[in-house]
Amino acid sequence: MPLRSLFRYLANNEHLVQRLAESYPVRRAAQLAVSIFYRGKEKLHDIDPQKVNRLVTFLSKFRQNLKEGIEDAKRQLKK
Repeated sequence: MPLRSLFRYLANNEHLVQRLAESYPVRRAAQLAVSIFYRGKEKLHDIDPQKVNRLVTFLSKFRQNLKEGIEDAKRQLKK
């Protein structure tokens, strides 16, 4: 609880938030985040929809097999 109130105080301290926003590490992190976002957005247009469908199908089958494996392991542990 004390930690939560401390964070709330620091987040509501406008002067501190402003100084953090102007600091180099925070500005650089924001620049990198925006850069990664736009590079990813550009790459998204180049992806073949058929490849995306194959990936989605593979992931859904993998998830289903994983669930079945976990359920099987649970059943074996109960015996």
